[in-house]
Amino acid sequence: MTRPILLKNGRVIDPANALDGIADVLIENGKITEAAPAIAQKLPPDKDVLTIDASGLIVTPGLIDIHTHLFVTAGNPEAWAGEYSVWPDCFSFRAGVTTMVDAGSAGWRNFAYFRVSVAERAKTRVFAMVNIAGHGMVGEAPEQYLPELDPRRAADAAQRHGDIVVAIKTAHYAGPGWDSVDRAIEAGAISGLPIMVDFGYFVKERPYWRLVTERLRKGDISTHCFRGPVPITDESGILYSYLKQARDKGVLFDLGHGAGSFLFQNAAPAFRQGFYPDSISTDLHTFSMNDAMIDMPTTMSKCMALGMPIEEAIDRSTRRPAEIIGHKELGALSAGSEADVAVWSVRERAEGFGFKDNVGGRVMGRKKLECEMTFKGGEVVWDLNARVAQDYETLPLDGNVRPGEFIVRP
Repeated sequence: MTRPILLKNGRVIDPANALDGIADVLIENGKITEAAPAIAQKLPPDKDVLTIDASGLIVTPGLIDIHTHLFVTAGNPEAWAGEYSVWPDCFSFRAGVTTMVDAGSAGWRNFAYFRVSVAERAKTRVFAMVNIAGHGMVGEAPEQYLPELDPRRAADAAQRHGDIVVAIKTAHYAGPGWDSVDRAIEAGAISGLPIMVDFGYFVKERPYWRLVTERLRKGDISTHCFRGPVPITDESGILYSYLKQARDKGVLFDLGHGAGSFLFQNAAPAFRQGFYPDSISTDLHTFSMNDAMIDMPTTMSKCMALGMPIEEAIDRSTRRPAEIIGHKELGALSAGSEADVAVWSVRERAEGFGFKDNVGGRVMGRKKLECEMTFKGGEVVWDLNARVAQDYETLPLDGNVRPGEFIVRP
């Protein structure tokens, strides 16, 4: 049994429970006991609790990033299912992320290997999408080979690994037809799952507006929704009506920043006219993490710089993605739920922070999110400013001497 933890006097923003205000969060045995004002005052005075003062900080559910690439396999260069992917634990907790979804790096042929080599070994909670292409994202050529885009076998893989599979994925298709999308939808229908579409190469024979208004179903996801080829506004700057039509139908729009899929020229007018993405995600991989995207807090801060309220940015990084992937038990500070919690400072400076998009565009924002602490299942997995540490002078001198070792003094 672990020691209870009390996060005290933070601004708790928990959209799933309509909570936004100064409150405490009590964690016991890896679960949320309660998130409410003045919990500390109700605790017995002799209760042994680790109290962390969150005054001036924001406390939220752990973030859920629904577009990442985690199938990191050495010896497979220049591939998302290979050396372009990243190990989840190296990039999750420091960014306040407790749940990651691999967006189709593995296909129905190699998904079992992804499961045992990544999903079951990571401390981060890992879900995944099964790529309609048999070998997933080992290269763009196999994603064009129609015999490998097999709905039945993709659906079978999704069902066999149903505890971690949340969607079917199609990506990078270059053909003029709708084969890749249609086969993914068929696999989704068989398995009872939504699909995510990275529309790949935009060609005139299959316009984007037809994808989201005619092809995709309620609950299906269009990622990279602010890519350059996506038509956002007409010549007068007015948002195209097809976007609202698709959203009214239940189609979901995912940000999916990546290394080449987020343009301020598209996002800014959409935000000004109230069209926010349903989910904020990174499209995390070796290129995007060291380029303009950086991480989830930076991507959320960019959205805030474009006018999205911080409450909306948190909602689209917690409650909404949990709903989108069919795991409403996550993304919330509900009593009895897994204690996945992130604690944030909001840095502010008058001259602003610069944020970059994927073509070198810049916007300035006065606020920037920085993750101070992350809890996964009640365990402290990130502690930027040593809030759970103590003054080193109070510790015993032999604090890290292993059994059987001796301090031999001269």
